Order: sequence, then structure tokens, then C-alpha cells
Amino acid sequence: MDAAPPPTPSPPAPRTVTEPVTEQDVAEQVAASALPDEESTLQDSGTAPRPPRRRTLASRWRAAQRLPVTLMLASLLAGLGIVQLSFQLGLMAYRSVTWTQETRATQSRVQGLEQDVKVLQDAERSASDPSYLEQLARCQGFVGAAETVVVSSTAPGTPSDNCVARRLP
Repeated sequence: MDAAPPPTPSPPAPRTVTEPVTEQDVAEQVAASALPDEESTLQDSGTAPRPPRRRTLASRWRAAQRLPVTLMLASLLAGLGIVQLSFQLGLMAYRSVTWTQETRATQSRVQGLEQDVKVLQDAERSASDPSYLEQLARCQGFVGAAETVVVSSTAPGTPSDNCVARRLP
């Protein structure tokens, strides 16, 4: 039960130059060109979509005018990125150098403190040793009760020059 498509209106007959054009004729031509006929709509609905409209010269010119601005903005962002990266790399290098110096200073301080602990432990152990106490007394210029004092002409002026002083922390 296929029904035949309704007849399409035929385009108006071409007018000769001598006939005047009325507003009604112009309106009919505009309406006929604006409304697609049924056959073309049926064909268009089953086929691929229409290709996009071509860009006009004005739209291309506007896009070309925006290109330098876009490139300048991209260059500015790339430059800022390079500056930030350089700053971050410099900061990492500075931190590495500073931390290395501080680590070495701290390690040398720790070694000095460990030596101080060792000297104090030795002094604590030697505090009750009679031979160490005798050596300490001789360094300060004391002489035993049964000893005879002999003074050399090359002897140092002070008794403390005979001994090496040990630093106690």
C-alpha cells in the first residue's frame, strides 16, 4: 500500500525581461528555494551528512591574526616554565651543597665529642690508679719524699713544661 508521493509544485515559468516582477513572485521564489522538496530530503536522510561550509577569507584572516598572539602566549608560558625549572634546579644544587657542608661539620663535631667522651672515660678510670696520680703530681712539680732534687741548667722554667697537657672537656 505504497502511496504515491504528492506532486511537487513546478517552478514558476521564467519571465521575460519586459514583464514586471511583483512582490508575490519574489516571495514564491524565496519560499521555493527555502523549502527543500521531498525527494531531496529523502535522499539526504539516507546518505552521509553534508560537508561543512567552507571557511571564508575573513574567517581565515581572523585566525591568522590570532596566531601571533597565540604563539606569543605559548612562548611566554614556555619561558616561564624554563625559568621555574632553572630556579628549581638551582635550589636543589644549593640545598645539596649546603646539606653536604652541614653534614661534614656535624660529623666532625660528633668525632670531637666522641674523643671527649673517650678522654673523660680514661680520666675516670685513671683517677684511682696510683701510677697515674704520681705522674700527674710530677707534672705539677711535686717530688717524692725519698727523692733528691737535681736541677739541670737546661731544665724548663716551669714544671708543667715537662708534661704534655691533656685537655679535659
